[in-house]
Amino acid sequence: MRYTLNHVYDRYRLPIIITENGLGAHDELTSDNLIHDNYRIDYTKKHFQQMQEAITDGVDLIGYTSWGIIDLVSCSTGEMSKRYGFIYVDADDQGKGSFKRYKKDSFY
Repeated sequence: MRYTLNHVYDRYRLPIIITENGLGAHDELTSDNLIHDNYRIDYTKKHFQQMQEAITDGVDLIGYTSWGIIDLVSCSTGEMSKRYGFIYVDADDQGKGSFKRYKKDSFY
């Protein structure tokens, strides 16, 4: 992240906004309706640390958005099994499920 931000900023010298950054994973809903996605928390934390380093380097980073706040159907594959959001949606690849929403650990 830091390397890329520095490279892009050195080339164009324009403010940067990171859009749609995130981690897709096969999250598991536990029997007590929790999703322990420490891998997503770690991924996001490390990216934020590298963004801060790039800002310290002089990169004009003015914004960041994650891929999506809520799990969604993949536009490229039509699948729901690989999830990106901080909120879990109870649905499968065939469009079946309760569609209830559950906050993942990464939501907090």
